[in-house]
Amino acid sequence: MVGSALRRGAHAYVYLVSKASHISRGHQHQAWGSRPPAAECATQRAPGSVVELLGKSYPQDDHSNLTRKVLTRVGRNLHNQQHHPLWLIKERVKEHFYKQYVGRFGTPLFSVYDNLSPVVTTWQNFDSLLIRADHPSRKKGDNYYLNRTHMLRAHTSAHQWDLLHAGLDAFLVVGDVYRRDQIDSQHYPIFHQLEAVRLFSKHELFAGIKDGESLQLFEQSSRSAHKQETHTMEAVKLVEFDLKQTLTRLMAHLFGDELEIRWVDCYFPFTHPSFEMEINFHGEWLEVLGCGVMEQQLVNSAGAQDRIGWAFGLGLERLAMILYDIPDIRLFWCEDERFLKQFCVSNINQKVKFQPLSKYPAVINDISFWLPSENYAENDFYDLVRTIGGDLVEKVDLIDKFVHPKTHKTSHCYRITYRHMERTLSQRETFVLFLRGLVQNPLQGPL
Repeated sequence: MVGSALRRGAHAYVYLVSKASHISRGHQHQAWGSRPPAAECATQRAPGSVVELLGKSYPQDDHSNLTRKVLTRVGRNLHNQQHHPLWLIKERVKEHFYKQYVGRFGTPLFSVYDNLSPVVTTWQNFDSLLIRADHPSRKKGDNYYLNRTHMLRAHTSAHQWDLLHAGLDAFLVVGDVYRRDQIDSQHYPIFHQLEAVRLFSKHELFAGIKDGESLQLFEQSSRSAHKQETHTMEAVKLVEFDLKQTLTRLMAHLFGDELEIRWVDCYFPFTHPSFEMEINFHGEWLEVLGCGVMEQQLVNSAGAQDRIGWAFGLGLERLAMILYDIPDIRLFWCEDERFLKQFCVSNINQKVKFQPLSKYPAVINDISFWLPSENYAENDFYDLVRTIGGDLVEKVDLIDKFVHPKTHKTSHCYRITYRHMERTLSQRETFVLFLRGLVQNPLQGPL
């Protein structure tokens, strides 16, 4: 499979070389003015074409930009694969919430949804969360669209409104999310999030507070850095305190009671005030989640006008990489038994330290090309690299830019680092990559 993927990549680059138009005098890398056929990097978008996904058909249009590489990952649900490290993290969080938060009848306060479809409408992903039409997070270059009305969710928050509208006031949502991003050991076009929401009625929030009966959730005032215009300061401070206490207890459960944390003010369209939590791990401050007091407009539109609440979202890969000392995000998609067996533990809270599978020798390859005159998005190139190179690609770095002094055309040179996550590269695979280097740099040989 690896060999055939590399052969397809080599053929694509032969196509590029056949279309080469200029070599700039004094420039260190050859630049190409074309790229492989669209079928190499995205699903076919012929008039009237459809994409089949999870048993449903979606008509394609000018917004469709799913790649075959991403489509093969949809439905894998690593967070539900028993003894997978992401499953372990999910189960640890779920167990903590089940034990710490119990309803009046002894049942868990928080319900858990970990099998919701990753296909959502753009309204669910953006509009329901008060993300305005011109917000940069909607860009086609940053998301995977099936068409103009449907997409692969960019965050588990896409399900907030529906669950609130269904009458739920305390829930966890776990699932895979999709974003077009750079290529390195910390980023992958698919990762996994855990979302939590909790709403409070006036009675629930002020219970146990002296003279709580006289306090109110809402008022009409002005928005400030500390509160929304519809919330009273007393209500906001209590919700904020409960949110931070909840997350502090969760992190202590995962990392131990000695963990040092800090809160950083930030901005999200669907919460205010908003915060990021950072933890001090091995002397380094790491951001692990975002949270805040939910925008009341969102809560009201879902039919919970008499309640106020908080929400947070965290990345399961980020936590697993810290907890289990996993160095590369590609490893979560590894099917090597030597990797998976390391997480077959009898107790989900058992400490696990990842043991490397090999020394991972790297192969480096440079590629440069002329940028189109308009509509160039770097994430388009990253998708192309992932489609051709697959998970052999460890990272891609922009190492050089060049502007032609006469034509003013711009070229970029990227350095692609290949490193196999499951084993060392075979001599045959290394030789194929070497040949690809010759194809990409016919005047100079591989760099």
